[in-house]
Amino acid sequence: MNRYPRDMRGYGPNPPDAKWPNGARIAVQFVLNYEEGGENSILHGDAASEAFLSDIAGASMWAGQRHWNMESIYEYGARAGFWRLHRLFTGADIPVTIYGVASALARSPEQVAAMKDAGWEIASHGLKWVEHKDMPEPVERAAIEEAIRLHAEVTGEPPQGWYTGRCSENTVRLTAETGQFAYVSDTYDDDLPYWREVGDRDQLVIPYTLEANDMRFATAPGYITGEQFYQYLKDSFDVLYAEGEAGAPKMMSVGLHCRLIGRPGKMAGLKRFIDYIAGFEGVWTPRRIDIARHWAETHPPQRHERPSEMDEARFVDRFGGVFEHSPWIAQRAHGLELGPAHDSAVGLHNALCRVFRAASDDERLGVLTAHPDLAGKLAEAKRLTADSTSEQASAGLDALTDDEKSRFTQLNDTYVAKHGFPFIIAVRDHDKAGILSAFQRRIDNDRDAEFAEACRQVERIAELRLKGMLP
Repeated sequence: MNRYPRDMRGYGPNPPDAKWPNGARIAVQFVLNYEEGGENSILHGDAASEAFLSDIAGASMWAGQRHWNMESIYEYGARAGFWRLHRLFTGADIPVTIYGVASALARSPEQVAAMKDAGWEIASHGLKWVEHKDMPEPVERAAIEEAIRLHAEVTGEPPQGWYTGRCSENTVRLTAETGQFAYVSDTYDDDLPYWREVGDRDQLVIPYTLEANDMRFATAPGYITGEQFYQYLKDSFDVLYAEGEAGAPKMMSVGLHCRLIGRPGKMAGLKRFIDYIAGFEGVWTPRRIDIARHWAETHPPQRHERPSEMDEARFVDRFGGVFEHSPWIAQRAHGLELGPAHDSAVGLHNALCRVFRAASDDERLGVLTAHPDLAGKLAEAKRLTADSTSEQASAGLDALTDDEKSRFTQLNDTYVAKHGFPFIIAVRDHDKAGILSAFQRRIDNDRDAEFAEACRQVERIAELRLKGMLP
């Protein structure tokens, strides 16, 4: 099957109510990445030094040798930055989630003890702070397994959350397949958690952020001052808080690094933000694991049959009658590039309509002529499809007086004689009087105009039918 794996729909126009604890309008979640001691270094068996996320402008990897300046910047994060941030968050009584690189945690026992004493969550940030994109799948799987093992050995318990950051296209699937994690965060695609089906497992995904993130101090375009960071966080918070007050609470992630935001001038902006949100009611500042537990309890996974995953026989059986007596439309639609975006009524309607619009005039005429007359002989003989029977009944066309039956018969005969196909209208959009008015008006259209209008009505009927079948 020609299938597109990316999900461009998500929750669509109507995301769920997060129902954060105590009616919170927003969940502001702080992540502190602990990577110091897990970065690229020949001391760690790597081929070159680190070059990512430091204050060294234009840094490059030094093959086969140590980069003393780069190492010392990372060391600042462990020696000074971490403790400054520890004082800030414990003083504000805000628990954070640590994204801990397992090998870095193993080299920082005092920091790990402080994380645990503060009640912070220590999630896994992989075995080493290195790129996964070129790792063969078996190598990455082994690295994930070793990260879990070492993490549990160092912290006393296995991680419940995972974020690689420098991930591959396989990372989310491989971490989900372990069955280890309450959540995975290697996505940036939403403001709310969501469930992802990975084989038989329903894996919770809690999206992360690369923009409300102090990494922008080390990338271009980026932040230069702590005030810029504060202003961006404030603006993000204000927009999301307003959405929460309007009844659609969201989640705001804030990404931090010990060696970056731990510098005094940068941390001033973070402190201003923490002070700012303290002035609002209904602000929940949980750990990531707290969000995961809340979401699993409040919004558990619900599997349903997805059109994009059906084989052709099932797809045609399910949707072959959406366009009246025209299963060929569903058959051709099944061959399109379908994906998660087509697993909704709106998405699948678009796919079916594409086939209908691309069909020849004769094929579309066949769809029109497959429709029954309104309140005609087939209806009287109870030989309509179940959909047509229900639709006509919804407008009272199954209970006409003798005069009304005569009027419909006359209109039907006149219309078909002029246009060559039955009068078609989405009856669920109208009452009986509105249908009669449209009938009388459209008889006078020229054939081309009425053919186009009838096709639009066929598409509308299909849309209404699908909305009764899919979310």
